[in-house]
Amino acid sequence: MSRWPGLAAGHEARTAWGMKRFGFDISDEEALIGQTAADFASRRLAGGAAERDRTGRFPVEAIQELGAMGLLAMKVSEKDGGAGATNVGYLLAMQGIAAACASTAVILASSNLAAKVLADHASSVQRERWLAPYVRGELGPASFALTEPLGGSDAAAIRTRARLEGGSWILDGEKAWITSGSHAALHLVFARTDEEGKEGMSCFVVERGTPGLIVGKDEDKMGQRSSGTTTLAFDGCRIPDGHLLGKRRGGYGIALSALGAGRVGIAGLSLGIAEAAFAAGVTYAKERRVFGQALTSFQNTQFVLADSRMDLDAAWLLAFRAARALDAGERAGAETSMAKLFATEACGRVVDRMVQIHGGYGYSREFLVERLYRDARVTRIYEGTSEIQRIVIARDVLRDA
Repeated sequence: MSRWPGLAAGHEARTAWGMKRFGFDISDEEALIGQTAADFASRRLAGGAAERDRTGRFPVEAIQELGAMGLLAMKVSEKDGGAGATNVGYLLAMQGIAAACASTAVILASSNLAAKVLADHASSVQRERWLAPYVRGELGPASFALTEPLGGSDAAAIRTRARLEGGSWILDGEKAWITSGSHAALHLVFARTDEEGKEGMSCFVVERGTPGLIVGKDEDKMGQRSSGTTTLAFDGCRIPDGHLLGKRRGGYGIALSALGAGRVGIAGLSLGIAEAAFAAGVTYAKERRVFGQALTSFQNTQFVLADSRMDLDAAWLLAFRAARALDAGERAGAETSMAKLFATEACGRVVDRMVQIHGGYGYSREFLVERLYRDARVTRIYEGTSEIQRIVIARDVLRDA
């Protein structure tokens, strides 16, 4: 019996199940983006994922390669040098990467989020200075620094402040749980420049190595351990006035503009984890013999697999719908929240069932599902908790009632 079942079988399972059965047309370009990501993940990420998880080592070389391939700026337009991928293409790429390494996938998520914000709001000078080299893969990852120790879901409650002094902005405050924070070349930092509340927020670009920027040590996390999650402190951090991104007091709108695509990305990441776990569970159940029979011959196992496949397919449908709505230019607040909420919670259910199928082996670090179980849990917290997604959906329901 293989000690590492699941990845090759997962690739075959995704191919066999296909995407056309969901009733959504996928272009050749979207399919190519997804396949390119999945092939890279199988070739470059899968083999070292367990060791990176053990040591917490950031996948520096792989991220450099992904940057050179354009996968750190997938949705930046071709006019700006990016891949110009649709949200469907982005969804497929995130799923393909996460099936091999969820830590790398969340690095992609934050980097693509930052890249899209830059592309949408940077001035011509800022585009030349930061966006152009970034999409060429010359700068490495970027971070999206919004969350604070006392301000997670309530983005308008941030306390980091920026004051204008002699043609420069002085930043003071702290950000928490910043993906790629210890390795990012650029940080998109949200700070309060004016009055309290969401109206007083602005967004700034802070470069790595700026005096007054203090990068903390990587968090020792339960899962997704090699994504370089850290704190960023700003102690009299001075940056030029030209580092203000967009308009003063426009930061809250900038943050909101990125939420929909971010939710779709995390839905894709969750599907990658869950599909890998499901494939590992199917492989194990076929090989494992109990009372002289394959585990798959028992009705309970069949019901578990049926429920899991149903959860996965429902998550795919919601994710495709949300991605297509964004591609059509819709705000799709409720649709993207449903996709993120259902995919992350379905991921938790599926991975938990696959651990149960493995029995005691599912609790062993020598088996893939143990890592996937730990990687899955945080998806219900970052990029908007499950509770926040329910609030967004309920608001939409009540507005239309």
